Amino acid sequence: MKLLFVHQNCPGQFKHLTPALAADAHEVLFIGQPGKPTPQGVKRLEYEPHRKVTPKIHPYLAGTEAAVLNGQAVARLGFKLKRQGFQPDVMIGNPGWGETLYLKDVWPEVPLISLCEFYYNGRGADVGFDPEFDTGPDALLRSRTRASQHLLAIEAADFAYSPTNWQRDQFPKVYRPKIKVIHDGIDTETIRPDPKASFTLPDGTRLTREDEVLTYVSRNLEPYRGFHTFMRALPALLERRPKARVIIVGGDDVSYGGRPKGGGTWRDAMLAEVGALPDRVTFTGRIPYADYLKLLQVSSVHLYLTYPFVLSWSMLEAMAAGAFVIGSATPPVEEVIADGQNGWLVDFFDTDAIAERAAMALAERDRVDHLRSAARNTVVKRYDLKLCLQRQRALIEDAVTTY
Repeated sequence: MKLLFVHQNCPGQFKHLTPALAADAHEVLFIGQPGKPTPQGVKRLEYEPHRKVTPKIHPYLAGTEAAVLNGQAVARLGFKLKRQGFQPDVMIGNPGWGETLYLKDVWPEVPLISLCEFYYNGRGADVGFDPEFDTGPDALLRSRTRASQHLLAIEAADFAYSPTNWQRDQFPKVYRPKIKVIHDGIDTETIRPDPKASFTLPDGTRLTREDEVLTYVSRNLEPYRGFHTFMRALPALLERRPKARVIIVGGDDVSYGGRPKGGGTWRDAMLAEVGALPDRVTFTGRIPYADYLKLLQVSSVHLYLTYPFVLSWSMLEAMAAGAFVIGSATPPVEEVIADGQNGWLVDFFDTDAIAERAAMALAERDRVDHLRSAARNTVVKRYDLKLCLQRQRALIEDAVTTY
């Protein structure tokens, strides 16, 4: 079988699926932007839009034009492949950056599977959730325009899937029957508790499960992942727990939302607001994946905060590693964590409650093995990589055989 994958940030959500398919002797071709890694056994081709977004274009349309430029570049590459005789049996892509927009115009007879990660709505999700950064009616209008490429993508898709029920339900009702709920998958064989694990800080300090460690992880430190409320809760937390070590992992770029007023990074902005923090707080920046897993394994309490938005792998990986997870009482976190059963939930905005509950969790860290076990069991039963790959393969087979 010949499979065509498309994602600007190769391999993205397909990092497990594509090498698994290649290992089964399928021909897997991946189209993405330059400078990305190539999964084992996969052939990768690169595309680049032929120009940048028009300067001073209407701000609502900047993302839409970028998506069109990406989709156009992928389509041109697709037509070239078609002239060379390449004919996929199925096409799979994440439409978030526009690459899948015109695939059905290149190969109209080939089934297209769309990974429905998120659909932008003006109400009920990220827009308007945080009053501190609410831009009023303009955000509503921008959100509707931003959803246009996703509307085109789900309309063109023959089959689709979404990682969580809540993420699926952000799409218009008419399209939801088309969208199956299949997570990307968590490798619970690799990510598992290790009582002997240790993590070494940049200053050489070695942490183990015997230490009192609070962890916070985000690709980038920004409000969408609750970095501002976390930082505001830190001084009170540190006062309550004088021996706690706080390890903060994440970069200083922006994945979602914008930069602070006046520019700079959210880390600098929040440090300026809350003041100097003791040496017990460590910002590691981004770290190698193997080190990140060791950190999760030594974590006493892992704090995960998020707007109603895409669910991070890091929360599920922390649960799989046996961490005691405190999550924000926001969707889709509430789809995974039941308060008091496999973790704790806390109000996203209540910094006093975050500090109090995190301090309580650190105090209780040696008496919550049942929560740690339940958290891991949740991930194993619902999000295990083998199970999710099986479901993804079944969707592909269904697309190829029934289209």
